[in-house]
Amino acid sequence: MKKILLTFNAPACAGAILILCASGPGARGQTFDQLAMTPQMGWNSWNKFQGRISEQLIRETADAMATNGMKDAGYQYINIDDVWQATQREADGSIVPDPTRFPSGIKALAAYVHSKGLKLGIYSDAGTRTCAGRPGSLDHETQDAKTYASWEVDYLKYDWCNTQGLQAPAAYQKMSDALRATGRPILFSLCEWGNSKPWTWAKGVGQSWRTTGDIRATFPSVLSILDKQVNLRQYAGPGHWNDPDMLEVGNGMTVSEDRAHFTMWCMLAAPLISGNDLRSMSQETLKILTDKEVIAINQDPLGVQAMKYSATNGLEVWFKALSERAWAVCFLNRNPDPQKISFNWKTENVVDDVAKREAKFDSIPYRIRDVWQKQDTATTLNPLDAEVQGHDVLLLRLDRF
Repeated sequence: MKKILLTFNAPACAGAILILCASGPGARGQTFDQLAMTPQMGWNSWNKFQGRISEQLIRETADAMATNGMKDAGYQYINIDDVWQATQREADGSIVPDPTRFPSGIKALAAYVHSKGLKLGIYSDAGTRTCAGRPGSLDHETQDAKTYASWEVDYLKYDWCNTQGLQAPAAYQKMSDALRATGRPILFSLCEWGNSKPWTWAKGVGQSWRTTGDIRATFPSVLSILDKQVNLRQYAGPGHWNDPDMLEVGNGMTVSEDRAHFTMWCMLAAPLISGNDLRSMSQETLKILTDKEVIAINQDPLGVQAMKYSATNGLEVWFKALSERAWAVCFLNRNPDPQKISFNWKTENVVDDVAKREAKFDSIPYRIRDVWQKQDTATTLNPLDAEVQGHDVLLLRLDRF
């Protein structure tokens, strides 16, 4: 293990010089202010496995991500969710892993994940107990943060169960300060479910914040969560993202529903945290999760969340401003049956107050690319006439000539 001398400018350790044992990619020259400059990408154990986790599962998932094209597509975090902990803390208050599920310990597991060129994430809760009843971090924030840093963890998802009497801003700030004080840049993902409107206060506390309750692997659940993002776009940007929860791609919806779900999360500039079994997914699922052109819309450095432009009879039009004066345009069909599109670019007036941009399609023509079909189809000089299948999307990228 190589010792690296690092200097950090975070407020909790301003001017301090820290010696860190750094073997993982998360500790090499990165600072807190550089985390999640585009939405984080990774995997989490909860949606598919819930409490059925082990170090073998995490190792096998890291193996899969490193070799199946996901790492090459930009995914990097392998996140362990609830039930990794022993049922009680040690006598000195230390949090420890369940000895049956994780007999080698988290530090060894982190080293394995790092050896694959990936990063390891872990889970805790701001209350007395986690949502599954394991020890929470209340009154142990500093101790737990130091433990995670010593294990070389790169990501912390922090839940909100069993928090009676607590105020979310103060509770999350306390753990944020504790993480910063370790000197290790650990991405902080707030999972408060949107109850206290974290988008209004969590910028600078963490890199992302949940905006709703838990997602389910149904298209109505996806649409319900999507609807709650419409008025939150002004709060998102590089280093601070609205999080509509993890992906359910590959967990039981149809291929078209999975494609629509993934597309809308990319349009929302949402964290892309897959929640399926990476070891045994279908080629259709893998193709969706690793489409680099679609992911590029999510990872665009401008960092603007899409706006809902119009909605008529279950057919919605969303616009997302991209860098280089480009746009992504998504036609979402919420209906089970196909819907016709007739969209005259010359008569539409698109104004994005967040991106401070106006699109005049009649005076600045754009090339049109069908992103999922990988086809350069036309230009905005002519109206768009197309059909969107039920519970599916038509995703276009517009680039100026």
